[in-house]
Formats: sequence, structure tokens, C-alpha cells
Amino acid sequence: MLNKISYKLILAVGSATISIILIFSFFIIESQQKAMIEQLEQFSSQCSETIKSGTKYDMLLNQMEHTYNIIETMSEQEGLEKIRIFNKLGEIIYSTNKNELHQMVDKKAESCFACHAEDAPLEKLTIPERTRIFTSNDKKRFAIINPIYNEPSCWQSDCHAHEKNQTVLGVLDVTMSLDKVEQQISANQRRIVMFALSAILAISFLLWFLVQNLIGKPVEQLVKATKKVAEGDLEYKIKQFKNDELGHLGLSFNEMTSNLVTTQRQLFQSDKLASLGRLTAGIAHEINNPLTGVLSYASILLKNDDFSSEVKEDLEVIVRESKRCREIVKRLLDFARQEPPKKSNFRINEVINRAISILDNQFNIKKISIKKKLAENLPEIYADANQIQQVFINLLVNAVDAIDKENREIHISTMLRKLNNMDYITIKVKDSGRGIPRETRTKIFEPFYTTKGQDGTGLGLAVVWGIIDKHEGKITVESEIDKGTTFTIELPVNENSTNKVEEEKHG
Repeated sequence: MLNKISYKLILAVGSATISIILIFSFFIIESQQKAMIEQLEQFSSQCSETIKSGTKYDMLLNQMEHTYNIIETMSEQEGLEKIRIFNKLGEIIYSTNKNELHQMVDKKAESCFACHAEDAPLEKLTIPERTRIFTSNDKKRFAIINPIYNEPSCWQSDCHAHEKNQTVLGVLDVTMSLDKVEQQISANQRRIVMFALSAILAISFLLWFLVQNLIGKPVEQLVKATKKVAEGDLEYKIKQFKNDELGHLGLSFNEMTSNLVTTQRQLFQSDKLASLGRLTAGIAHEINNPLTGVLSYASILLKNDDFSSEVKEDLEVIVRESKRCREIVKRLLDFARQEPPKKSNFRINEVINRAISILDNQFNIKKISIKKKLAENLPEIYADANQIQQVFINLLVNAVDAIDKENREIHISTMLRKLNNMDYITIKVKDSGRGIPRETRTKIFEPFYTTKGQDGTGLGLAVVWGIIDKHEGKITVESEIDKGTTFTIELPVNENSTNKVEEEKHG
């Protein structure tokens, strides 16, 4: 199953799709986490600034109790865990956790290191540089420091003893819980993962459906068709086509098998005609001599008046059937010694008109009208005019014999068209006769097969087929019972004459 091209395509495209979705999902999760951290940084910075602004006035008045009350109230907000104030030496002078009061913080820990990496503390830090994420008691926490700068109101106040040149008086440190952030990030991750899995399943199903219908089934039909042809079933056809490359391939496959059938039939017919030609030539010569003797003696005896009328009637039968046998032998010899065509350039319409004029008397006797639709300015063909004329005579005679109803017409037409980038003259001979049954249609070009019963020899169409084949042409037949039969002949055009006709048209 995995050897099928459709499954290989599904696997390849599906793997690429899954990889792309997973990569995009990873970047989306990362970007969302980064965005949430940035929002948290902004929120914590605003919260820290609010605490500084809210306590500034009380700190100027040295009202520490009011300051602590404000900080305590602020710490009760959801998400805030701890608020601390360090002095310039790193001593915790205030903390919502009373156990930390008057302890010294490690300047190389937390975010202190950013300011104290050099001998003198830095005056300004960006928000990301003032934040830190750390784990305490198996929980992730987020903290931000906010320097408390020495302002003129501080060093000019009577209640403070700050030097004017001191930049930073202390640090406000706010610690927040990341529980809700972690929960939201986890929820977003689950949603993205579910979306990614759903997208993968949906795309996989859609891909499988499209590949199976657009590629899988057509390819299976082509594989099945090639197996049938390999088994010898040249009549097998692909029935369903789509308007795409695989559909065109199916049409080409059907056309190829049709050409194979035609070529096979032509090769079989050629071999059969060659074998029968050699056989019939020998038989005809062997039969011709004794047949001539029988006919001669029967004719002599028929002139004898001593025989009774009954005997003479029997002799007349012998003479009549002997002549019929002689005619059959003559046709056998003509069939056996088909000579190579003596080709020359001629116009097909002239040969058709000659054949019609030869049979004009038969048309008049049977009251058959000839309808001609011969294209003008047709190029010449390079062929044996006598043999091509014999083809038309045989087809017209068969048409006359097939017509036995009121609508007694024979249509003959010519036209120029291209087949496989070559110019061909197409000749159609259509009668309004009884038609040929479908089951016998493929046999009509076989020697000795006839639909005329005792009135036919079965060699006419075999000779026609042989002549057309020697001229590198093609003959086909279409027929419907009680509606008539159409023979179509395709003969190649002399290339030089085609160029001549084109020059005449544009000249």
C-alpha cells in the first residue's frame, strides 16, 4: 500500500504540513508568553510607580505610619505578594513580611547586580533590566525594583538629612505571584495544541480526500487498464475522465489502445492476405485447367441435338456453374497476384468520377441516385490510379447490392484534413442499404467472408483493404441496421502537391 504514489504524496505533504504547523505553534506560544511577560512588566511598573506616588507626600513629612498603611493596603491587591523598601546601603527598612525587617539584601543577587556591577550605582535602568523571575517554595514569582531618586524636595526638606549629590535614596521592590500567568499560559498552550492537532487532522483528511480523488483513483484506473492491455485485452477502455493532465493521459491511453487494435488487425490481415495469396494462387492454377476442360466439354455436349431436354437442362447447369467457378478462379488469381502499385500523381475526384461513370448503367437500372460532395482544389495524391479506381468500384458495387428499399441513394464525399500532423484526403462512401450487423462488422475485410450468400465471393473488400494498406492509408466502416453503411478511406497527400495548392490559394 505504501508503494502507491497517492500514499507517498499524502505522507510527504502531510509530514511537511505537520512540521510547519508545529513550528508555527511553537513560535505562537513563545510570542504569547513574551507578550504576557511584557504586559506583566508594564503592570508591575505602573503598580510600583503608583506606590511611590502614593507614599511620596507622607515620606516627605516623615509620616512612616501612614506610608506603611498605604503600602499594606496596596499589598492586598490580587497578585501582589510582597512589597519591600531598601535603603541606599541595602538594608530592608520596610517589608510586608515583618521577618525581613532590617536585614541586608545581597547586592549580587536578584536585580541589585544590574545597578552595582560597577563601583557607582547606575542612575537609570530599563524595565526589563529592573525585573526578575525566580522560583521560591516551588512557585514562580515575578519581581521589579524601582529606584527612589533624590529630588530637591528631599534634600531641601528640614526633616531629612540627605546630601544633595546623592542620586538614589533607596529601592522599592515589588514581588508578584505568577500563578495566574502560568495558568493562562498553560491554557493558551492547550488551546494552541488542540488547534494544531485539529488542523493537522482536518488537513490530513482533506489531503487524503483530494489526493485519492484527483490522483489515486485516476492512477488506479490507468494501472488497471495497463494490466488489462498487458493481458491481451486491447478492447479495454478507461471510461471516466476529468479535465486535467491525468484525464488527458486516459484519453491518450484509449487512443493508443485503439491504434494498437487497428495495427494488430492490419498486421493480422496482412499476414492472412499474404498466406492466402500464396495458397489461392496454387489452388487456382490447379483448378483452372480441369475447370476449362469441364466447361469446354459441357459446351460441346450442349450443342448436340441428340440429347433430351432434361439432359440439356443439366448441361446448362454445368456450363453456368463452371463459368461461375471460372469467375471465382479469376478473382482468386487477381487476389493472389496483387502487384505493387504503380504510383503517380493524380486528383482523387477524377478517379471517383471515372468509377461512377463505369457503373452508371447499374445505377440507372436499379434507380439509384448518386449524391456527390467533392471538395474543390484538393491536392494530388501519389498512388496507383487504377488500383484506387478498383477500390471505389468495389465499394460502389457493394453499396448497390445493399440497397433494397425506397430511399435508394449513395453519397460520396471528399475533404482534406490533418491527422497526426499529416495531410490526408478523406473519402466517404455512404449507402442507404440494409446495414451490417455489429457481430460481423469486424470480419468483412477477411478473405472469403461475404454477407451476400451465394452471390458473393468474399474477396472484394479483402482486395480493397490490401490496396489501401499498400498505399499507407486506412479504411474504416460504420453501419447501422436498416439505416445504411459508411466506408471511410484516408489516403496520404503528396507533400509537394499540398504546397502547390497553398501557393495557388495565396497566389
